[in-house]
Amino acid sequence: MTKYEPIESPDATTVFPYHDLTPPTPADVYKARSVVSRYLPRTPLVRSEMLSNETDADVYLKREDTLPTGAFKVRGGVTLGQRLSNEFYDTGLIAASTGNHGQSVAYAGREFDVPVTIAVPEDPNPEKVAAMETLGATVIKHGDDYDDAREWAEKQAAQKGYRYVHSANEPDLIAGVGTAGIEVFENLPEVDTVVCPVGGGSSVAGYCLTIGAIGGAEVIGVQSEAADATYRAFHEGHLDPGERVTTMAEGIASRVPFALPMKIMRERLTDMRLVSETTIQQTIGDMLTDERLIVEGASAAALGAIREMDVSDSTVVVPVSGRNLSTEKLRHAISGE
Repeated sequence: MTKYEPIESPDATTVFPYHDLTPPTPADVYKARSVVSRYLPRTPLVRSEMLSNETDADVYLKREDTLPTGAFKVRGGVTLGQRLSNEFYDTGLIAASTGNHGQSVAYAGREFDVPVTIAVPEDPNPEKVAAMETLGATVIKHGDDYDDAREWAEKQAAQKGYRYVHSANEPDLIAGVGTAGIEVFENLPEVDTVVCPVGGGSSVAGYCLTIGAIGGAEVIGVQSEAADATYRAFHEGHLDPGERVTTMAEGIASRVPFALPMKIMRERLTDMRLVSETTIQQTIGDMLTDERLIVEGASAAALGAIREMDVSDSTVVVPVSGRNLSTEKLRHAISGE
């Protein structure tokens, strides 16, 4: 068993010698598509009548909630898993997650017969934990938030020789999730704007490399006012971590900006915006009531943002993940509390 020591990192996370921080290209996304298409179904692109009428635009939802894990990240998981070095098949993979990244890694581990350990915060989304365990992962609770869990996972990777699957400093992950953009482009070549939630930034980076770079669309990232580390890093030109995260949207609840997606965002992202927690909560409820669609807080941040933007007379795409909204948060959305 080979153990790897951490190397100098450009951000506040740990990276190892096997982490390549060279940004993938649009060509890399097309190469990843040959992997993703073998393991995952194509997801539908559906016009939202409610949002289109409200914004006087053509608003389309990229329904990533129809993927096996209910979220886009599994595209990156199977891409990385299919290309995994043989040396890690016995020691296995380790990652930190609030849920969707963990499910992605767990899904890849089951698909390619690799053991998986996922670190989660002490108070995680219980449905997401159950889903990771159903896929065969060992789930360990550690720390108050995602970043505490991440730091523990990074130490375990160094001590025990696991392959640490970083949430975003992984070219294969970004190329894999970017395949969603290719599907959008094939179904709807004329897109003016993509509005995408940002946690680690792998999804928005993937759209920058596809609909942005190839289709010439504007790509706009969205964070919560209660989790704005990447927003500040993008606008202020640094990679400094934030002090705390209080958002209810665990999918974008990170205190630390990540170097690799930030490189792509600084080159190709049109803008980064913030929305309030009130907007996120209201949008979850409205999408459930008016569209009969369950969306997680992260997706609701992007959907809420377009309601506050002037997108009239344009074609807008918003990626949607949603099946993993916790039962407790779903009750809140129904009750309006």
